[in-house]
Order: sequence, then C-alpha cells, then structure tokens
Amino acid sequence: MIKSRIRMRLCIVILIAAINVVSVGNANSDIPLAEHPRPDFQRQHWVNLNGQWAFQFDKNNEGLEKQWYEGAVPFAKTITVPFPWGSTLSGVKDEGDISWYMRDIQVPDSWRGQRVFLVVGACDWHTTAWLDGQSLGKHQGGYTPFEFDLTEHVTFGQKHPLVLRVDDTPHKFKLEGKQGYGRAAGIWQTVYLEARPQAALETVHFTPDIDNEKVGVKVVLDQPAPSDMEFRLEFKADEHRERNVSKAVKKGQQEIVFDVALPSPHLWSLEDPYLYEVKAVLDNSDQTDDIVQTYFGMRKISVGTLPSTDFPYVMLNNKPIYLELTLDQAYHPEGFYTFPSDVFMRDEILRTRQIGLNGQRIHIKVEVPRKLYWADKLGVLIMADVPNSWGPPDADMRRETEYALRQMVKRDYNHPCIFSWVNFNETWGLRTGKKGYTPETQNWVENVYRLTKRLDPTRLVEDNSPCNLDHVATDLNTWHAYLPGYGWKERLDQICKDTHPGSTWNFIGGRTQQNQPMLNSECGNVWGYEGSAGDVDWSWDYHIMINEFRRHPKVCGWLYTEHHDVINEWNGYWRYDRSEKFTGMDALVTDMSLRDLHGAFYIASERELCRQVSPGQTVSVPLYASFMTDADVGKQLVLRMKLSGWDTLGRPRNYWQGRQRMAYRPWMNEEIKSVDVTMPEQPGLAILQFILQTTSGTVLHRNFTTYLVADGAGPRDETIESGRRKTRIVRFSPRDFAEARWSLKQWNVLDGLKVNGAGHGYFEYRVPWPEGLKPGQIEQASFRFEGSAKQLFGKDREGSGKQEGDFMRGKGTHDPSLNPNAYPMTDEARFPSAVCVRVNGTGVGVFELPDDSADHQGILSWFSQKRDRHLREAGSYGYLVSAQLTTEVLREAFKQNELVIRLEVDEALPGGLAIYGERFGRYPLDPTILFVQKK
Repeated sequence: MIKSRIRMRLCIVILIAAINVVSVGNANSDIPLAEHPRPDFQRQHWVNLNGQWAFQFDKNNEGLEKQWYEGAVPFAKTITVPFPWGSTLSGVKDEGDISWYMRDIQVPDSWRGQRVFLVVGACDWHTTAWLDGQSLGKHQGGYTPFEFDLTEHVTFGQKHPLVLRVDDTPHKFKLEGKQGYGRAAGIWQTVYLEARPQAALETVHFTPDIDNEKVGVKVVLDQPAPSDMEFRLEFKADEHRERNVSKAVKKGQQEIVFDVALPSPHLWSLEDPYLYEVKAVLDNSDQTDDIVQTYFGMRKISVGTLPSTDFPYVMLNNKPIYLELTLDQAYHPEGFYTFPSDVFMRDEILRTRQIGLNGQRIHIKVEVPRKLYWADKLGVLIMADVPNSWGPPDADMRRETEYALRQMVKRDYNHPCIFSWVNFNETWGLRTGKKGYTPETQNWVENVYRLTKRLDPTRLVEDNSPCNLDHVATDLNTWHAYLPGYGWKERLDQICKDTHPGSTWNFIGGRTQQNQPMLNSECGNVWGYEGSAGDVDWSWDYHIMINEFRRHPKVCGWLYTEHHDVINEWNGYWRYDRSEKFTGMDALVTDMSLRDLHGAFYIASERELCRQVSPGQTVSVPLYASFMTDADVGKQLVLRMKLSGWDTLGRPRNYWQGRQRMAYRPWMNEEIKSVDVTMPEQPGLAILQFILQTTSGTVLHRNFTTYLVADGAGPRDETIESGRRKTRIVRFSPRDFAEARWSLKQWNVLDGLKVNGAGHGYFEYRVPWPEGLKPGQIEQASFRFEGSAKQLFGKDREGSGKQEGDFMRGKGTHDPSLNPNAYPMTDEARFPSAVCVRVNGTGVGVFELPDDSADHQGILSWFSQKRDRHLREAGSYGYLVSAQLTTEVLREAFKQNELVIRLEVDEALPGGLAIYGERFGRYPLDPTILFVQKK
C-alpha cells in the first residue's frame, strides 16, 4: 500500500506534466478559458465566444423600449466574457443591475446541413437573446447551462450581430449564495456555438455498478427519433474496445437504457482515479452522426460500518472512507465566480490533495464543469451544494430551487468525484418571517430530498447542512460547529452520546435519527470566538480539534472552513490570492506539515496542546491510535519519541529519546499504552514529538505535544555554577520599562506579558547593577530577549469600532486585522523591522526582526490565553536577540550603578517592536542579562 501511494504520487506528477503539454498546445492567448467547457460532454464542432464583447448598462431599463437589440445603437463599454461584470477580469465596474452584451458571430460554412446552437454555460440571472434583431428566446436562472437554436436565423459563413440582455435585479427568491463576496452578474461561464445534426444526444448518463461488474447507460435524445437509428458506445482504450456496443433506436423513441458488462472493472478511487473515456455516437443514417466525447468512473458510494464497530460510515467502493474535507467558497479575487484559467482550476484541486485532504464541499455554488473534471481526473471527492436564496420560501423561490437542482443533477450526473448533493445550507432561505422554519416548509424540504433521490439514487443526499439541529430527511447526519480548540472534547462527547437510532438530536418536528453516518460538515475556530476570530493563527485550535476528531471515530469525518480566504473571512488554508500560510509545525518537528494531521495513520496525545508540569516530574503521556485504513504495513509499527525544547535562556536542549513497538490492525481506533516521560530538572519549554513508522523505517505520521516546565516565575537574580564558571543571571519583565515613546502607539498585552510599540520609537529599561558584582570579574556579558516587528493592526488603531453587517452576505469588515481577536497568521508577506540595542548610550548591535508572525511557534502565546472566547495576540512570537556587552559598556554601567537598556527602532524602517516575556511567544525567556564569571 505504501509503495502504491508513492506510485500514485508519481502518476499524478506525470499526468500533470502531460496535461500541461496538451494545454499549451490548445491554448489561444486571445480567448480566456479557451478550453472546451464540458470535457464530460464534448462535440467536435464548436466555436468559443469568450473574449471581448460590446457592453452597455441599462440603468433606466430603457433598452427594450428603444430596441437596443436591433444593434443600431453602439454600446459604450467593452467587457471580457465570461467574467461577471464588476469583477476585475471583466474590465467593467459594477454600475447597474441590467446590462446588454453584443458581438458578431460567424457560423462556419462547413457546418451547413447541421443545426446551430448558442450555448451559455451560466448567466445570472434573466437572459434574453436576439440575432439580427430577431428574438431567440429567454432563460431564467443563474447557475446552469441553457441554449438557443440559431438554425433558422443564420446564414452560414456570414456575420450576424448577437445581442444578449441580462437582468440581475435583486429578488428575495433568487438563488444568490454568497454573492456578497462578489456578484456573479451576467455571463460567468463560457459561451459557445455548437453544431449538431438534425437529431442529437441530449444526455448520456452512466450509472456504475461495481458489484455486478457493469455500467448502466441511459441515453436521451433531444427529440423523438425521426427514423430508425443506431446508438454506439465506443471505448477509447484498446483494452476496453471489446466492450463497444451498438443499440437500435426505433423511430419515435427518445430514450434507451441498457447495461454494458465490465468484467473486473478498473475502479475509480482516490489513489487511482481511473476514467473510462468513451465516444457516444448517434448514427443518423444518411446524415451527419452526432458524436460526443464523454467519460465515466466505476465507483460506488454507499453506507456501511467501520470494521469492528457499529459506526455507520460513508463507503467508497465498499470500503469505509474517513472524510477529511474542506469548505470551498470557490471564489477568485479578480473573477469572483469565474476562475482566470483552466490551470488555476486544476491547481485548486491539487491544493486540496497537496495537504492530504480527500474532498471539498463546493459551497452554495454550482461549480464550473472543468473544475469538476479536474476533481474527477485527480481523485478528489466533492459535496455539491445547491445555491440558496435568502428567502422567504415562497412559490417563486421553490421554483428557482427545484429548477437549479434538476439542471445541476442533469449536467453533473457523470462526475465520479461527486458523492453527495446538499440541497440547503443552515436553513438559509427557509424561514418565513416570525414564523421561522414552518412545518409546511419542512415538509417541502423533505420532498426536495426525495426528489433528489429520484433524480440520482446513486449518491448521498442532505436535506440541509444544519447549524440549528433541524434535519428532516437526510442520508447524512451532518452538523456544524465553530469552537475554540479547548471546546471540542466536550462538544464531541455530547454529539457522540446523542447520536443513535431513535434520537431526536439534530432533527426537527418530532423526526428522529435512523442510522445515518454522522459527519461534521463545517468546523473550525472562525466563529468560535466572540464576534468571529478574524485573521488569526487558526492552526493551533485546528491541531487540537483534529486530535479530538480522531479520538471520536463515531464521527465519520470532518469538513474545515475553509479552502481559501474570502473578502471578510481569513480562516482559509490559503490566502484569497492563493498565496501560502505557514503553520510553523515544521519548525517544531522536522518535516511535519498539515499532511500529518490529515493522514490515514494518526497518533493523538494530550488533550491540551501545551500544559504546565513541574521540573523533574514524570508524566504519564496518553496515546491514542487512529488508523483509518486497511493498508498492509505489517503487524507492528514503531513509535519514535523525542523530548526537546528550550531552557529559560532560549537555548535549544535535547532531553530524552525513546521508542516503543505497537501492534497494528486495520481500522484500529483505540487508546494504546501510555509512555512515562520525565521532564527536565530545570524550567523550560519542552516539545514531545512522535514519529510513527514501519519497522523498515517508512514514516507514516508525525505529531507532537508540548509542556511548560515551571513551578512559577523565573527568579529575577540568580547565579548558576557550571564547571569552572558561574553565571549571574538578571531578568526583568517586558512591562518594567522606565520610558517608552512610539510614533504610532504603545500598548501592553495581558498585563505586560508582551509589550508593543508601533512605528518608530523605543523602550528604555533601567536595571540596577547587580549587587556585589565588579566589572573585572566578568569574562563576558550579553543581553538577550525575544522580539519581533510590530504592525499596527486595524483593531489596535484609535477609534476602531464595531463591525457591522451580515458576514454571510459579504458585509462586515474587509480588513483582516480589524476583528478584536485578530492577529494575522504567518504568510508569504513580511512586515520587517530592525532594533538597535543601546546600553548606557552605546550601541551594541542592530538586529533584524524579519516579521510580525503568528503560528504554532507562538506556543506560550496560546498557553497564556484566557478561556473567555476572546483572543489576545494568540500565536504571536518573535526572534531570539543576543547582544554582546563590551568591557567599556560594563564599566560605564558599573559607574552609573545601572544598566540603561534602550531598544530602539529607527524611522528609516518603522516596523515597530514587540518584546515577549517568559509566558508569551516562542521562548520561556524574560529579557535577560548574563554575566559570565570565573569562579
């Protein structure tokens, strides 16, 4: 199994390299998104209409009356299709709700004798079309494809003006999702011309049946067959061509259904996402055949039990799969709903694989088909949401919802990546004023669930992904929770206790649970703090949360919010522009990454990621093994352990190493033998790391927990003897400065565990010269402290106020640091500073402070947080600064009977300064002066 994973990664790399070659070969630099928009349903003869169109807003809604569709009035603007107006990539600012598009089209002369269609991938919301001023028709709906038949209106080989009017006026019943992040106004998916014969294929749907080694095929024509015809299914791969089939289509028949035997089928899986590529041919006898390139995957989605338990789980190909998913808002900062390129869509899927996740939930948006294609191709599972309205659930809203659902399932039926449909989210759009979520609406939602099951009985269906304990009928018992890390154990204990057949928990209207898999479908810390978390180091709380999920195998998986940041939420794995964030875990355990928190093999330890223990204490360290796999890795595994960290001077220390063998069983989830670890005799910060590996040394998993080794505050003045030397150590608190002057602001955190100065300026400390110490006794001396740059965040500016607006609709603050809990997580952007250390007026060094960071490395900043649902610069940390003090400096300090230490930031690089104490930041270190003496 391990070798197969390595081969799988190699296959993915080779696949991507090959795909890149093909993409470059087909690219047209003048046409955005030049690739065919439907790899799952692609005809040979088509013309991409993306690119520059004439464009005009109709602010007074006068275009119809003035007959703009005649094309006589030139439009003043130019828009780049298919990007929604208002997006940067469209080139047009949002100035209205109604707009007109116009461009010339030319149908190739070679298409004579065929029908011609204008296909619009998606256009929000009400679209009317004209060609040469002649009406083509109308369409209402913003998320799924529609088409107009141009055949009677075109002259082959000649140009014709095509005009579209799009009305995106707000209505309560419209399906909008989270378009507050950026409107999907107007055309937002590829527009193209397509040639079809007189009778053509409307859909070819494949229903895999791996248990009986066959695939069901349902073919629907766009009209009753005008004569006796033949349908052929031709497999592309040589090894499958003996499976080619032909089926008669009788005159007047519009639908045929049949099975194709596939002995020993090549299954689609996450490790091997194999696709059967086929050509569907409708033979029109003497006329042109209709040929569609398509594909399917042989895979099965079902419900079973986790081996050795009675816990219901989602099954992929009759094997349980532990779902590790992310909420994908599927937004782009410059294109909103529309991604800038096919490569970008591919990379969105690869990003998910890169960190070890196995799926995404496309959130209240019908996703672009090419992105679903890449999920099919690269092996990532998809939960597909139907977009929501914001209510009330009147007749218009219900029509919009059911239409979008039907068209979504029709378009995306063949994508093996999709394993569930999600009809509603958090009861949005389902409340009727003060009446709330009425019994009548609940019944309708249950009917929509049953409709979805009729449309697609092969996948799982959720009625509503809930945060209000209000399921009515569902295949998955899902729930949302946003909590600080310390809140997860209690919540998961309660949920597991209340989950069983017959329980009323999480259901409404007297309905009860059956035996559905119980899945978290949104989680994280973003809403776990008062007023939301803002931009913080989410990774610390996340680490604790994942430890707890793995200790609760009754929960069949989790779904983290979110894949990437959006305009007013910053809890993504990536920034909105898809630049990286850094968890800092690799600085604590070599090579550890998010993949270690997302693996099939997992070792969880302490419930607290950092807890305080006494020096020399022997700690019984709990261990929990979670193996969500049946991989053949032998009957025993090896757990290597190492205790290391820093002492109270910030010096790295290695304290202990150990290893123990442990039994391995597939799907094993249980407490294993604890390990006794003796803490160092001296105070410090200790990191206990775990490396799980096979007996041959292959690493399966990395994890860690930490311990603050201390019985109280460090002594202010102490002498430590070692060999022929002794060291006098003088400490002081960051808050004990005598003077501070800063150009922007100075403030303290948690009563001075950390002190901040923004802009340029200084902190000055006056430390009495140690009693009884003479300069001549000193061999060397140094001053050390932990410091970082200090950015003035929005929340710390004078007059920063309450955030207003509905975050779910794109309101609230767009400043990632304005939230009172915020402390932006370490990312690719840097905010540097430099500090000059002066002692009694003499400069002893200038030290670079590369950033103002927050991630796992700020262990003590997290340890010192109060548990009151507010964060105070959590995860922040600095860099170890050590300045040598010269003999001249020491003599002057002795003469003045005090050391005057000034930490100064110059106005040339006004990056501010933060000073960390022994209970905040990375090191268990107060600002410290060391005097090394001979005995």
